[in-house]
Amino acid sequence: MPSNVGFRRLVAFSDAVVAIAITLLVLPLVDAAGTIASEGIGTFFGDNRTKLLAFLLSFAVIGRFWWSQHQIHDRVADCDAVFVWGMFVWLFGIVFLPFPTELLSASVHAGPGIHALYIGALLVATVGALIQQFAVVHRPQLQVEEHRGEARMTLAVIQTLLMALAFVLALTVPPIGLWALLLLLLLYPVGWIRKSRQEFASPSRVR
Repeated sequence: MPSNVGFRRLVAFSDAVVAIAITLLVLPLVDAAGTIASEGIGTFFGDNRTKLLAFLLSFAVIGRFWWSQHQIHDRVADCDAVFVWGMFVWLFGIVFLPFPTELLSASVHAGPGIHALYIGALLVATVGALIQQFAVVHRPQLQVEEHRGEARMTLAVIQTLLMALAFVLALTVPPIGLWALLLLLLLYPVGWIRKSRQEFASPSRVR
């Protein structure tokens, strides 16, 4: 790909795909909206609360994934084949997510297989982000000059391991279900500790 121009086209493409995926989440609610005129808005939300909750959950999840990608891309100026493959693995997880979201919304008592399928889609996206981070770390020339050499694998690896553990728990311990995703909250103290160490090691430059 030509330097910079190809990368920006790739980012624009991924943004468009994410926009489509996040829009698809609301379609089940749109399809059910025909009953509002006869039943009223209160009854509509009561009857479709699982659809609404599934929509809100996946909207927040995709938004968080997109923001993490945005932060990576802000420090990248170019891409290679590994980065592109990582991007498409990431997009696969995002594009697939509306499917398990619809399965979740079909019943309050979604089975463990559905929970595992949902977390599995997130795991695929997480692996895609890990591949991209790997490409950036091992080819510093892909980074913008002022941030060259700053990228690290630590948080991406920990996030992938936590997501994999959440997937295994959802699959093998059915009562846990989507609560297994709370494991990802461990990323916040890990990130805080890492940032504190960087500030201590280099007070004049936070990396």
